[in-house]
Amino acid sequence: MVRRIVWDKEAILQMEEVYKYLKESSLQSANKVRKSIKEKTNDLSKNPEIYPLDRFIKDNDGSIRAFETYSYRITYKVKETEIIIARVRHTSRKPIEF
Repeated sequence: MVRRIVWDKEAILQMEEVYKYLKESSLQSANKVRKSIKEKTNDLSKNPEIYPLDRFIKDNDGSIRAFETYSYRITYKVKETEIIIARVRHTSRKPIEF
């Protein structure tokens, strides 16, 4: 079953901030990181369980997972028909709970 990828509004804003920040130093790096995140999130539609459960979520019911790329942690929620990209945060930042 292929699930639809949906970006939460907050995650979209976070991704835009990441891109703007990286672009200040290097447009090439900003594009590389954005492309990596987009590719990995798009791959979730076919195999959402590829990444482990998010260890920072208390009482995770098994639907919240996360992966890291280029020092950014992407948190997502697996639902029956869609994958919700919930958060994009730098790994040096303190985790926050859902």
